[in-house]
Amino acid sequence: MLERLTKFFASRWGVILAGAVIGVLGPTLQKLGNPPNMGICVACFERDIAGALGLHRASVVQYIRPEIVGFVLGSTIAALIFREFKARVGSAPIVRFILGIFAMIGALVFLGCPWRANFRLAGGDLNAIPALIGLVIGIAIGVWFLRTGYNLGRSQKTYTAVGWIMPVLMIGLLLLVIFRPVFSEGGPIFFSEKGPGSLHAPLVVSLAIGLVIGFLAQRTRFCTMGAIRDVILIRDFHLISGVLALLVAAFMTNLVYGQFKVGYAAQPISHSNFLWNMLGMVLAGLAYALAGGCPGRQLFLAGEGDGDSGIFVLGMIVGAAISHNFNLAAKSDAVVEGALQVGGPSPYGMIAVILGLVVCIVIGFTMREKMA
Repeated sequence: MLERLTKFFASRWGVILAGAVIGVLGPTLQKLGNPPNMGICVACFERDIAGALGLHRASVVQYIRPEIVGFVLGSTIAALIFREFKARVGSAPIVRFILGIFAMIGALVFLGCPWRANFRLAGGDLNAIPALIGLVIGIAIGVWFLRTGYNLGRSQKTYTAVGWIMPVLMIGLLLLVIFRPVFSEGGPIFFSEKGPGSLHAPLVVSLAIGLVIGFLAQRTRFCTMGAIRDVILIRDFHLISGVLALLVAAFMTNLVYGQFKVGYAAQPISHSNFLWNMLGMVLAGLAYALAGGCPGRQLFLAGEGDGDSGIFVLGMIVGAAISHNFNLAAKSDAVVEGALQVGGPSPYGMIAVILGLVVCIVIGFTMREKMA
């Protein structure tokens, strides 16, 4: 039975099923209370977790998102059932941490990860188009580095306890969101009373959906960055079929729920600054490619025991704190007294994106093995 399931999940129909399920569940989470066009956004959800822990004090984006917990634990469950849980680490942990920071900075300049870019497009937000173009450009640059010998080192088997660190941390987060302890007056754990952080589906539903997605994604190796990388690098369309299934399923689900609204300006939690939507995702895409996976894939790998992915995830959470503490994250479009105010990043956010591109390019050039 397990062998047949393994073959199915490894097939193209398996990854299409996973993409379609994610495509339906994302808008469903939105319908049940998650922010508009943000049924699922790994970067935004990790940003909210950073806020809930007090790593930043942007009061409108503070909530421990059960979906993130579910992604990791769902992956862990799948890996244990199919005997794929393997504690492992590689090399250059500080580099992976830095890549996680800049991946988050780029994502928050766009206001979303690759999954949210697809969900935004499926909801009618045309600002996702330049972001997806930027994502492809960033990944293409990363593929060029891969072709010229870029390598952060091979993973090696390590102590089993290392592989359990991220799943145990997620259980800790789950307990915090369930019991909501107050550690000090005016201190964490913080929960937004307004803004995106205050909008969420019921905890049990969010956790259950996260577990389902984590399970399916672990089995199918679902990854947006990996899909684009494989098309560019080896002309393999296996993973991209799952991403397309997500987009189609999300579009159809939004139509059913009445959540489709096409346009550029004043879209929910979005800005219409074409250039910085694109450049933010160029940075994010390059960081994902150099790190070996998009934010979702890093969570799923961490759930099956990959310590390197755990380092990247922690880097993204710290990157979220840096983004909000230093005013790097973009602001949404707003309508004030009937007039549109176009959002986008502050000058500091723009500088951070350029700096991140420079740092990632330096990493790409300096961490290459000599080609035979």
